[in-house]
Amino acid sequence: MDATDTQVRLNISPLAANTSLRTLAYEAIKKAITEMDMYGQDGDIRLDERQLSQDLGVSRTPIREALTVLEQEGFVRAVPRRGIFVVRKSKAEIIDMITVWAALESMAARLACSRASDAQLASLRAMFHDFDAEAPTGHMNEYSDANIRFHQTVIQLGGCAMIAEMTENLFIHIRGIRAVSIRQENRAERSLQEHRAIIAALLARDADLAEKLVREHTLGLAAHVEKHGKFPS
Repeated sequence: MDATDTQVRLNISPLAANTSLRTLAYEAIKKAITEMDMYGQDGDIRLDERQLSQDLGVSRTPIREALTVLEQEGFVRAVPRRGIFVVRKSKAEIIDMITVWAALESMAARLACSRASDAQLASLRAMFHDFDAEAPTGHMNEYSDANIRFHQTVIQLGGCAMIAEMTENLFIHIRGIRAVSIRQENRAERSLQEHRAIIAALLARDADLAEKLVREHTLGLAAHVEKHGKFPS
């Protein structure tokens, strides 16, 4: 293993021996990659095929098959004589991805103004109730999780299957980027204020304002990454 590599053990559970083991392994590994702190670690992130086999309770064959599919989809890469590594995007790629996300989520917010129920929109406000009395900086893990759920929910409330599908694979990287950046330069406080403004626009069914605020909020993340991001070059 290269001195700069970081070998990780993914947070996964043994698979039930039904359906296709390759499919189950693929879904479990992809979910674990989505939930890991991929941009909060130094060095390349190496996956251990033997450890994955032990953790999932299956032979190495479905693990290899699952990793092959994940490599074809761009989530991992095989490096000869070194192993399998989680793919992390360069800074320029990250900024491009955030820009695409801004376009998709802002349209989802516009659609949510006419498609989501009052109760569904109100559920966005409930995500941040825990931070009414205390600043999010005192509960960064909880706020980071709420932040990510908020953006996922806005996409869902748009009710457009194509937008949801297009953002699914982007989310693996966007989640990691948000988890790192929310802890930098007091972004949590600004993020909370912007979220509340977005929710108010959604509840008022003001599609123009909701779309504008979501777009500006996400492009603000792109600007932050451009200025302060310490991601792969």
